[in-house]
Amino acid sequence: MYDRDPDRLRALGVAGSLRTGSYNRALLRAAVELSPPAMTIEPFELDHIPLFNYDVEQRGDPEPVARFKHAIADADALLIATPEYQQGVPGVLKNALDWASRPPGKSVLQDKPVAIIGASPGMTGTARAQTQLRQTLAYNNCPTLMRPEVLVARAYEKFDAEGRLTDEDAIKFLRELLVAFSDWSARVSSRG
Repeated sequence: MYDRDPDRLRALGVAGSLRTGSYNRALLRAAVELSPPAMTIEPFELDHIPLFNYDVEQRGDPEPVARFKHAIADADALLIATPEYQQGVPGVLKNALDWASRPPGKSVLQDKPVAIIGASPGMTGTARAQTQLRQTLAYNNCPTLMRPEVLVARAYEKFDAEGRLTDEDAIKFLRELLVAFSDWSARVSSRG
């Protein structure tokens, strides 16, 4: 799945939206394109992950869940692009993290460095969703990069019709976050 160069951070990229034309999927694509030479970002789609159900889990993880857990375990870090729905994290993203958090205390998320980015049509970007997401990640003891923040507000003005990030300020902030994330992850993870 990843380039096995030990000097490169291997990040799994997850967009918390299922919509094909999602601003957050577009933001994640921009992150892949803008990632520094010391980083590889491999996107993972959440489309087929079923709703968490303890009874199903007791029979074994469904194949899409097993693939997601394996991808997280194989990565050095996690980059999450979250939308903001009803001032919080979208259900599809929370559900995927609920699956990944199992079994408690031994999950693939345990101690995994995470950076959060987000885009929204609203005026505050995804500030509330990012705060809520940090709370969820804290349960799994995930160190989470606090700054720089990427909160793309009024996203309909920042992407072109093909979904390319065109706003120079947003591009600058995203580049800064990716460089900081690469350096910081190496210090806080077992890679450092």
